[in-house]
Amino acid sequence: MAFGIKRQELAEWKERVSRGDLAYLTHFWIDNRFPGITSVTKVGCSDLKRLEDWCREHELDPRYIHRRQPFPHFDLLGKKQKEILIQEGLNDHIQRFHL
Repeated sequence: MAFGIKRQELAEWKERVSRGDLAYLTHFWIDNRFPGITSVTKVGCSDLKRLEDWCREHELDPRYIHRRQPFPHFDLLGKKQKEILIQEGLNDHIQRFHL
């Protein structure tokens, strides 16, 4: 279940993903499969090659890309989520979602 984002934020993420940009969307999230995890960052890009390259640059396995069209994305969780948000300068995501 996703919560803590506005419709406009989701619309902007979808627009950027559709253009082939790398787009980051963090939201609160609860899933019993991941105890202790309270948020996820979806890194989306409609250009699958670009998204696969991004995964490799961050030492992530591209096999875990959700290849759902029209918004393919990789889900960042836990320590790696915060590490990459710091690298990308997305400190507002860290503060807003208490990472």
